[in-house]
Amino acid sequence: MKGFKAAIFDADGTIIDSMYVWEKVDNDFLTEHGIPVTQEYSDAVKGMFFKTAAEYTKSRYSLKESVEEIMQTWLDMARHEYEHNVRAKPCVKEYLEYLRKNNVRIGLATSSDPYLLEPVLKNNGLHEYFDTVCYTSEVGKNKSFPDVYIKTAERLSVEPEECIVFEDIPEGITGANKAGMYTVAVYDRASAKNSDYLRKKAKKYIFGFEEMLEES
Repeated sequence: MKGFKAAIFDADGTIIDSMYVWEKVDNDFLTEHGIPVTQEYSDAVKGMFFKTAAEYTKSRYSLKESVEEIMQTWLDMARHEYEHNVRAKPCVKEYLEYLRKNNVRIGLATSSDPYLLEPVLKNNGLHEYFDTVCYTSEVGKNKSFPDVYIKTAERLSVEPEECIVFEDIPEGITGANKAGMYTVAVYDRASAKNSDYLRKKAKKYIFGFEEMLEES
């Protein structure tokens, strides 16, 4: 950590083991409606925006619920999972504690929804470690752009080049690289297929935060 004044973390798939949640929500929602879960549907909605996926689901299966009702149902199902079952990845809390003891500023840059994120951070005892939380919805651009990382650095009162960023997806590594930050790709089952890209584009690749503690 020498030379870095701030550490910026992604949430889903990086510090919390949550990437299974939306697949579970899709499966549970369709099952409750008596609809078979197909790989075709899963592949179709995977890359869609939230509202677009709800519109597609309503149209495809002629559901009586409104798009807004479908979206709220999905959010409530996801929140239940985040609130009760999603856990922090191993050694995350210990690493955050190490950063705090060494006076490193800590930020969270996420595409998640506060409705989902806040309970899981509190339940896992992580909320208190973050000096700021910045959402992509605040900057109006996704993580392939540098905006959310730059905004987080501004809130931490540090320069971009003084930051180390931990991300699990290609878009996150791309955006943080564009911001001029030191990037660390974190292994997650959901992004394992992108490991070659992540190893190539990130400055460092780790399988878990115990590696960061061992190097401290």
